[in-house]
Amino acid sequence: MTNENVVLRKCEGLAELQACVDLQKEVWNFTDIELVPLRMFVVGQKIGGQVIGAFADNRLVGFAFSIPGARHGHPYLHSHMLAVREEYRNAGLGRRLKLFQREDALARDFNLMEWTFDPLEIKNAYLNLEKLGAIARRYNDNQYGITSSPLQGGLPSDRLVAEWWLKSKRVERLLFTGTKPAFVTEETVTVPAEIYAWKAAQETRARAQQVQEQNRRQLHTAFAAGLSILGYERDAAGNGKFLLGRWDERLAL
Repeated sequence: MTNENVVLRKCEGLAELQACVDLQKEVWNFTDIELVPLRMFVVGQKIGGQVIGAFADNRLVGFAFSIPGARHGHPYLHSHMLAVREEYRNAGLGRRLKLFQREDALARDFNLMEWTFDPLEIKNAYLNLEKLGAIARRYNDNQYGITSSPLQGGLPSDRLVAEWWLKSKRVERLLFTGTKPAFVTEETVTVPAEIYAWKAAQETRARAQQVQEQNRRQLHTAFAAGLSILGYERDAAGNGKFLLGRWDERLAL
């Protein structure tokens, strides 16, 4: 389904925030105890975060939720969740939500957004790195523990941390020209297209976990050596590949 008629705006009132909670459960199929509850959406909104909704005919079809944070004295927004109803996926709505987040963040003098993503999710990695211009140089082992979401396939919830430097030369060039600054690829890490099927079936889940563990070791080693994930490739068979090189801090200024 196309999303030309989908309107993006900040959520207003408890009913729209509750719709975000409901869509969260629909997308991830968490048990109730693992859901981010209504009161956290309320608090996030009150303390300077973002609850941005995508509406079609006044029905919530997607949302993005972030909360403010700080590291080493540097303020940023942590985008904790982005969800899109199934029939509205693969039509650019996720990217539109991220760009709306960027506009709102810049209007409030934030120049950095971060979020975490599953290193085994090929489409999401491509969006983050190639369509938005984020980089990654931190890897969190089993960040949330073993979750109830079937999307995780019973595997540890490993996460890469995306850094989106909103006013960087890298991001602005990508958004305005469709190209990123060139870099030298020093290492690659591959995710096989079969990973989704392997996670979904009990008899092949061990193969998926082997890929996760191998990639975890390789990325930890690369990050310790000063490399960062700066790009992502997908081939005709659907395999994904992280491209690692040297991040020039000056590009974030």
